[in-house]
Amino acid sequence: MLKEHLEFFAPDLATGWSTPPGYPPGIQEKLLAGALDEKGRYGCRTRLLRFAPGAFTTEPFQHEFWEEVFLVSGTLRVGGEDFKPFTYAVRPPHTPHGPFRSDDGCMLFEIHYFESAPRKESRA
Repeated sequence: MLKEHLEFFAPDLATGWSTPPGYPPGIQEKLLAGALDEKGRYGCRTRLLRFAPGAFTTEPFQHEFWEEVFLVSGTLRVGGEDFKPFTYAVRPPHTPHGPFRSDDGCMLFEIHYFESAPRKESRA
């Protein structure tokens, strides 16, 4: 099972937030569904990532999984460019991205997943 079956629900945005490993204070995630085993290179997760006003990272990120990001609210600065709500990015594994900053705070909707193993062709 990659993700559990969940029908429409309103996530509790007041609780359940934590700072992901490797992120500075002021940036927090809330897992919505699934799980990602980064060491085992398996799984997928859907999360919200929020930046408090003034939160920033100092180094680019690079990871082994695919990432899709939708900016829900606020403004996110990536490098020297500001992005507004309803903008989207998709990044293949090993793509450098960042550093990031949000002067007014922002909320991102993210999906992370590993590529499936190639299917073996059946021989007749």
